Amino acid sequence: MNTRIFIAFAVEDVRFRDALVAQAKNDKSPVEFIGMPTKESWNEKWQINCRARVKGCKGVVALISQHTAHAEGELWEILCAYEQGIPVMLMWIDDRRPALPVLIKGKRISIWSWDNLKTFIDQLRTP
Repeated sequence: MNTRIFIAFAVEDVRFRDALVAQAKNDKSPVEFIGMPTKESWNEKWQINCRARVKGCKGVVALISQHTAHAEGELWEILCAYEQGIPVMLMWIDDRRPALPVLIKGKRISIWSWDNLKTFIDQLRTP
């Protein structure tokens, strides 16, 4: 059975999300990545659906970049995970280190690597 992981990202960083999903497929990883459609409007219905999707996952991987501070949807997704006690892995996806939003300021942010991601996933799979 695959481990369901929610991917939170700023819409401007969709190519990084796509690369992550492709890498998992190439490595035949036992992970199912899910997220919210990028073309849906960010409204109350979207928030309700988002909360349900996050709740149905074992963990959340949040892709952190210069766009994160202004990505209301991504920040909402991360907040949903925190509120529901779902483990979150924050992961830098570029070399810039911008000012961080209060929600994630002071939190550990890992470097983008398959090994870091695999360690996070393995921790979720351990009972």
